[in-house]
Amino acid sequence: MSDSRELRHGRAKVEWPTLGMLVLCYALYVIGTIWAAAWFLPLGMVLTIVAMILQGSLCHEVLHGHPFKNRVLSDLMVFPAIGLFIPYIRFRDTHLAHHNDAILTDPYDDPESNYLDPKVWARLSGWHKALLRFNNLLIGRILIGPALGQVAFMVGDWRAIRKGDRAVFWGWLWHIPAVALALWWVFAVAEMPFWAYVASAYFALSILKIRTFLEHQAHERARGRTVIVEDHGPLAWLFLYNSLHVVHHMHPKVPWYRLPKLFETHRERYLARNEAYYYRSYREIFARYFLRAKDPVPHPLWPQE
Repeated sequence: MSDSRELRHGRAKVEWPTLGMLVLCYALYVIGTIWAAAWFLPLGMVLTIVAMILQGSLCHEVLHGHPFKNRVLSDLMVFPAIGLFIPYIRFRDTHLAHHNDAILTDPYDDPESNYLDPKVWARLSGWHKALLRFNNLLIGRILIGPALGQVAFMVGDWRAIRKGDRAVFWGWLWHIPAVALALWWVFAVAEMPFWAYVASAYFALSILKIRTFLEHQAHERARGRTVIVEDHGPLAWLFLYNSLHVVHHMHPKVPWYRLPKLFETHRERYLARNEAYYYRSYREIFARYFLRAKDPVPHPLWPQE
């Protein structure tokens, strides 16, 4: 794709569409937590949830080098942990490790894999297996996915810290002032009750779990493991077109607002590239997998011995 105008386009000093989305994100946050929450709490929660989802998607943009060439300046744009749960530095480090396509879906080496080693799966208790099976339905991923993911994430990081991993320790240490800033806002400025704020943060993670539900699949070839969801609705916009996931994996430095045109220009190439792992829309995904698992929990291609 060396002839692509999108790829030849030089990096701007400031990527204005991304900066504009950051302004919109924090404007919705302020309106949602103060005026809308005081007038009608459900409306305030909806606006706050949208702001938190957008910030989650913008954190993904920032860790890939947007909207400024200066990384520190970009990081400051998403410093307040308004979503409370995920430390930005840990998200950055694990996500960049995930971008090694050769390890995608690996139960051990891919930090974002939802598969387990079949040997680990076999040792789990019956209730634990039932919980993970429910989590493999889209409804389960929305309802309990954030809680299960957070617990697994924190347990894994705690083990790493106990083994002396200083990068993990510092990632969580920097999360403290980021959360403190968000909590100061909630208790000192916002009109939204704390319980409603925490519920909003949880539901924002639930919506983001829709995006990650089937981003990757077990496939013998690495190229066939990453999805394309050709959606142009509100979810694709909230996810900043990371729904065109194989395009992002192939060109991680391309900003979100160029991905749709890049896909449209080379549609057949991308579909051939990812072995046609494709869905028309999130509506199709809901219809097919809301109450049905797409994949087993144990990795179906992992060696059994």
